[in-house]
Amino acid sequence: MRILSTPKLQLRTKFTLRRKNAQNEDLPADLKTPARTRFAPSPTGFLHLGSLRTALYNYLLARATGGQFLLRLEDTDQKRLVPGAEDNIYDTLNWLGIKVDEGPTVGGPYGPYRQSDRSEIYTRYIDELLDKGLAYRCFCSKSRLDGLRDSARLLRPPTTVSYDRHCLRVYTREESDAKAARGEEFTVRFKSPDKYPEFDDLLHGYINWQPQVNPFDRRYEDPVLLKSDGLPTYHFANVVDDHLMEITHVIRGEEWLASTPKHIALYDAFEWKKPKFVHIPLLTTIDNRKLSKRTGDIDIMSLKNQGYLPEALINFAVLFGWAPKRVQGEKLHEIYDMDFLENHFNLEGLTVGNAKVDFQKLNYFNKHYLQRRLEDPDYLDKFSADIYGKLNQNRRITQDYVKKVLLKTGSSLTTLNSVFSESFRFYFERPTYTKEGLENVLEPEKVGIVELLAEQSDYTDLEAIIPKILAVYPFIKKKDIYQTIRYAISAGQPGTKLPDMIELLGNEEVVARLNSLKEIL
Repeated sequence: MRILSTPKLQLRTKFTLRRKNAQNEDLPADLKTPARTRFAPSPTGFLHLGSLRTALYNYLLARATGGQFLLRLEDTDQKRLVPGAEDNIYDTLNWLGIKVDEGPTVGGPYGPYRQSDRSEIYTRYIDELLDKGLAYRCFCSKSRLDGLRDSARLLRPPTTVSYDRHCLRVYTREESDAKAARGEEFTVRFKSPDKYPEFDDLLHGYINWQPQVNPFDRRYEDPVLLKSDGLPTYHFANVVDDHLMEITHVIRGEEWLASTPKHIALYDAFEWKKPKFVHIPLLTTIDNRKLSKRTGDIDIMSLKNQGYLPEALINFAVLFGWAPKRVQGEKLHEIYDMDFLENHFNLEGLTVGNAKVDFQKLNYFNKHYLQRRLEDPDYLDKFSADIYGKLNQNRRITQDYVKKVLLKTGSSLTTLNSVFSESFRFYFERPTYTKEGLENVLEPEKVGIVELLAEQSDYTDLEAIIPKILAVYPFIKKKDIYQTIRYAISAGQPGTKLPDMIELLGNEEVVARLNSLKEIL
């Protein structure tokens, strides 16, 4: 985002920002009236981390103020719709515990909540703007518009807007009506004001954002409101719907800041009260690149399939630009469950800078919440039954054994799927020894240790075995003996304490694995 001073002539895009203060001290700690917020995704892809953060902030503001949270589908770009994307939105929000008060599946007094079902509403308001002279039909061909765009780039200074208002100048309203009646293809453009109004963003402060124009060859932004297929553009439908659905607060990504002046101009054209705007910071990678599908902006249900828990994802996403205000002397922590957030979320905790997404932090949260879940006997029964069902081809395994493994190793599990990873698989099947592993753990002069360990019959008292080995191999360190046993029973997997591993596997299985390693050597 570039903050530029305002010159006398509009020679460049002007974005001036007057921040209220660095700490946002005059933001209200809480709101006195209930907020009506909305999450308005486009079903052109599956719901991902950035969308989750937007949905979550809107949801939490509504809950914290005793308001309502709406779901609205912005599906007017029919060519880009992805099969299954709409169901993915419903399934994801439901799985995360984000409850919708009004929306396509639950109804409500301001429906329909799918934009493709609201065409008659948009037509009515398009006609109102046409009658007021604040919008006009544009019959220009694509080739003419492309030529205007290309010529605008060649101007000195160049301009970011390109339309010349040809159709507004050439055709009277009667001529425009006649052309439309004959079936000629057209779009409807908004007659943008000479200067966009300043607006107040509750996070960034006062913003004055003007398009870059050339004073010698004047072009106009005049955004399209109605496309040639009769469906509204995002800018128009967004404003009409937010007004009719009585949205009080619009929380969305910072990338929409440049569009907000257009939206406010539309509110002014209709003489409607504007909602309050909050533009939250961009999500970036650890090395400060914009988060995208290529750089980790993963869809939520794929994270579910990887074994992540909804409460971990909620905790992870809410901290992308927000933190609760701490009471003096209160210990710093980052664990916030949904109950806490629904009662304590407020705009005062929002931050301005880009939010860096560190997936190691997601692992930290998931590990915490998984361990908490395993303390619940009902969940432990359900989870162990699920694992047992996937392992039941191994007749040695019982559900009771699986439960014991979870109780002992739960603090080492990162995700639900970690149970099937290399780090834990040795509890359910004998490990595979590799040449590299043997070379790293078992130096040639230590091979005899394995033979001696295999001769031991009782590993229930591990400390009693160590002196027997040291008596034969006094030059060996105790840690070498422990590493050798660990390698024999788990191929060297770290994490769980060795006595716990031995207790879970049982003495007979430990001896058997030591003998298997002995045979290989």
